[in-house]
Formats: sequence, structure tokens, C-alpha cells
Amino acid sequence: MKHRSLERKYVRWGWYFVAPASLLIFVFSFYPMLNAFILSLQTGLGNNLRFTGARNYYRLFQDEIFLSSVANVFVYLIVQVPIMLFMALVLASILNSKDLKLKGLFRTLVFLPCATALVSSAMIFKTFFSVDGIVNYIFMQLHLISEPVNWLTHPVLAKVVIILVITWRWTGYNTIFYLAGLQNIDHSVYEAAEIDGASSVQQFFKITLPLLSPVILLTTIMSTNGTIQLFDEVKNLTGGGPGNATITISNYIYNLSFVYNPQFGYAAAVSYMILFMVALLSFIQMKAGGRQ
Repeated sequence: MKHRSLERKYVRWGWYFVAPASLLIFVFSFYPMLNAFILSLQTGLGNNLRFTGARNYYRLFQDEIFLSSVANVFVYLIVQVPIMLFMALVLASILNSKDLKLKGLFRTLVFLPCATALVSSAMIFKTFFSVDGIVNYIFMQLHLISEPVNWLTHPVLAKVVIILVITWRWTGYNTIFYLAGLQNIDHSVYEAAEIDGASSVQQFFKITLPLLSPVILLTTIMSTNGTIQLFDEVKNLTGGGPGNATITISNYIYNLSFVYNPQFGYAAAVSYMILFMVALLSFIQMKAGGRQ
């Protein structure tokens, strides 16, 4: 009886400690999400808001700009995320080498781009890829191009620059996750594999990848979510241009809310499409990743 009373007391005090954080999460996260959903079912502004049901959601599938933003996001997702995660895995394997000297320095350098301010990194790359930037200068010196290329006003090349910026900035972030996972793998496993005659390639595919699969799944889901919500790099580099060739869904929400005539109800509907896509892709990835 005394044991049960003590257990109830612990549970009660546990709720006391959790309650403030739970209240803040509800007020600043779930309540705005609920309001945004209600807003997505309305049109108009201020006191002129009127309920229109799912009209905003039907409009999405007829909106060429929205469809372009979804297509652009999936281009970034399909091209950039696999490249970034592969590079992060390679860098983590190198940084985990027991023979590597100055490990602390190299780990700091790899992670440093992630600590750089988003606006600063975007402005640096914007300068590099300008008409009179260093990239055009080097390519002309190597005779790869005959005249300067305007990278940021070309529909395809602008996407390439954005992919380069995202990869440069976030590869180190994922490298840290892989490095932590590699350090949790007992080195005796590799020693046993060497005794059995397994090559480095076989060890990588038969030992490293299977044991890292939970971390790979985690970084894949995080990178997918981040790419779908991509905003800062595109906003600072191209503003979604030329035309809408590089616009993302988050850029479109910003434009609907603050650039075009305010359409907050429709912008809320677009934001809920991001939520739907993130949830769907995360679910698919978790199912594909297995129980682990």
C-alpha cells in the first residue's frame, strides 16, 4: 500500500514538472497549428474572413506556381539529399580513422559551414557565382567557357548553385551523426572481419552500413523534412527566380503572405500541404527502413 502511494506521488510530481513545458508547447505550437488549419478553410482578410471549406485545397491542384514549387522541391530532394548523405558518410569514415592526425581540427572544419549564418553563406556563394565572380574567372582561365555565365538567372544553373550551397552547408551536420554512429561500433568487429579475410569494401557494406542503418534512416528523414521546408538559401540566392524556376513551397507561402496581395487562408492551405508531404515521406522512409 505504501509502495503504491509513493508511486502515485512520483507520477503526480512528474506531471507537475512536465506541465509547464507541455503548456508552452500547446500554446506556441499546437494552438497556432489548429488556428492555421481553421484559417486554411477560409478566404478574405480580417473581419471579412468567410468560411469556404476545402476550396483552398482544390485550388492547389490548379495553381501552376504551387505545382512548380513542388516540382522544384522534389528536384532538390532527389538530387541533393543522396549526394549529401553519401559525402557525409565518406567524411565520417575518414574522420573515424584511427590513423588520422589532427582529428579535432578536421572535425571542426567539416562542421564549420553548418555554424555559418544562413544569410552570410548565401551571400558568399552569390558573390562566387556572379557574372564577375571567382567561378567564372577560374572557368575562363581554364578555357572551359568563352564568356561569363550568369548562373543565378539561368533556370537550370540556378538550381545547381542552390544544390551546391545546401550540400556545402549541411553535409557536416550529417557527418557528425554518422561519426557518432561509427564510434559506437566495436572495433573488434572489424578485427574479426579482417581475420576472416574480409576486404575494406566488404567490411563497409556488410558491417558499417547495416550497423549504421538507424542513423542513416534518421538523417534521411531529417534531410527530407529540411529540403521540403527549404527557404533561406533560395530566398537569399535567387528569390525563387528566374521566373519561378527555383521557387520552393516555403518561398511561395512567404510570397502569398507578404509579397502578393495577402492571401493568408490560401497560404495556410499550402503550409498544410508541407505537413502532409513531410508526414507521408517520413512514414514511407520509416516503413522502408524496417523496425529499427
